[in-house]
Amino acid sequence: MGSMTRDPLGCGDCPVRDLAVCAGLSEAERRDLAALGIRRHYRRGETIFAAGDESIACATLISGAVKLSRHDVEGVERSVALLHAASFLARLFAAEIDSSVTAIADSELCVFPRRAIERKMGDHPGFMERVLRATAEQLASAHDLIDLIGRRNAAARLAGLLLLFAQGGCNGAPLDGTLIELPMTRGEMASLLGLTIETVSRQLSAMEAAGTIERQGQRGIRLKSLDALRSVAG
Repeated sequence: MGSMTRDPLGCGDCPVRDLAVCAGLSEAERRDLAALGIRRHYRRGETIFAAGDESIACATLISGAVKLSRHDVEGVERSVALLHAASFLARLFAAEIDSSVTAIADSELCVFPRRAIERKMGDHPGFMERVLRATAEQLASAHDLIDLIGRRNAAARLAGLLLLFAQGGCNGAPLDGTLIELPMTRGEMASLLGLTIETVSRQLSAMEAAGTIERQGQRGIRLKSLDALRSVAG
């Protein structure tokens, strides 16, 4: 009788196993890593990590979407990055987490003790390289969001945000006809972009009238012309 292979995190059916930081590990290394973690579900609006807490954990986002935010000197929350499936969430080798991480859609994560991951990086140089690359991608996401919010034109801000959602929701580049499920309400998008809800609604209606998008249900957006959307985003 053959022995049973233990798969504590369900890595065999993980939808991001070929994209996440654990991709490239051997099956033995993957099982070794999986033994350290646990799968957790977070409802939309739940805090995953809080700013100021000891950085005791890191995580891979299996599904859903999260935002990283900080409070400025006046106590106003500012979103600094939006992350999607396959992203790695951590502040490794740091005493504290400097950003809050909040689920903006129902999300599932593989959560690991930070110290264990740091040791694992030392044991497997290839894993360390992927973690460092994921950290660089998180910084790039923050720069993208800062650039987006800094645009003066309301239509450009909203178009850019839709493109960010589309890129995060696809394993490859989005195509014409791609259907995305908005992870944020119109009010949350308005707050993020520094606009009013009325302006967001008006811009969505204008994009639909122009044939750039098609709204489906409460949160569905079908991208009918990516070229037009990119042109609006600038």
